[in-house]
Amino acid sequence: MIWLIGKKGMLGNEVEKLLKKDNISYIASDKEVDITNYPSLERYEEDKKIEWIINCSAYTQVDKAEEEEEKAFKINRDGVRNISRVALKRRAKLLHISTDYVFDGEDSNKVEPLGYNEEDKTNPINVYGKSKLAGEKEIEKYLDKYFTVRTSWLYGLEGNNFIYTMLRLFREREVVRVVDDQIGSPTYTADLAGVILKIINSNSSSHGLYHFTNEGITSWYKFARAIYDKSVKLGLIERERRIEIISIKTEDYPTKAKRPKYSVLSKRKIKREFHLNIRNWEEALEDFLFSLKRNQKRLGR
Repeated sequence: MIWLIGKKGMLGNEVEKLLKKDNISYIASDKEVDITNYPSLERYEEDKKIEWIINCSAYTQVDKAEEEEEKAFKINRDGVRNISRVALKRRAKLLHISTDYVFDGEDSNKVEPLGYNEEDKTNPINVYGKSKLAGEKEIEKYLDKYFTVRTSWLYGLEGNNFIYTMLRLFREREVVRVVDDQIGSPTYTADLAGVILKIINSNSSSHGLYHFTNEGITSWYKFARAIYDKSVKLGLIERERRIEIISIKTEDYPTKAKRPKYSVLSKRKIKREFHLNIRNWEEALEDFLFSLKRNQKRLGR
């Protein structure tokens, strides 16, 4: 039995789709079970034969976390501690999702396309990253049988993400400015969900920390350009509507939370251990946009 926590989130939604598709026995919860309240978790899992816990829940509002530090840590650290305690009690394996924001992005030795590996020193530069790293450390305190998967620049059909923001701006404005000096790898939730299920089905004993993103690297600006070009081809944006996309520097677009300039994650370990063939971010983006168009047709939009 698998317990999926955070089923209504962007990633949790995709994971549940695969659990249903593969006819895997599972239970799923969201905000009705408060992960920051240990008795709440205990009551929910009572009398259930849980072998795996997939934790897709998190506080993910990066800028707002600067003002809500206590709340971010309560969910991303204390909540993860509680989930780890339940996993320990049930002797269940835990698969937890973390972030590239545990790194500061300033390491000059990280030459593309290698990226940060799992052993590299962490040094988060915003509250969100600090709270997620704190959650990782809680898991390490309590469990031996766990998989923590760090990912980056996540997007999916459910919830808010960079692609939806760009599509909205392309429809509303004639000029869109996007940061070009932050480098990373976009990740499609459908691909990450597939890897999560592969890890669980592999019955691997190689527990610990892993990195996963789609292959390839880009900047937010180049990502935005690709979104525009591919959306025009698919008819998600009118061909007649010409948009000027301008590259800017980070200092030209100040945000409450600092972002790492370089947050490429090395996937050598996860590819080696689970024999993965990871597709490029551009191919994944096309798949996402095609699914978006298909869903719009189905909904009559």
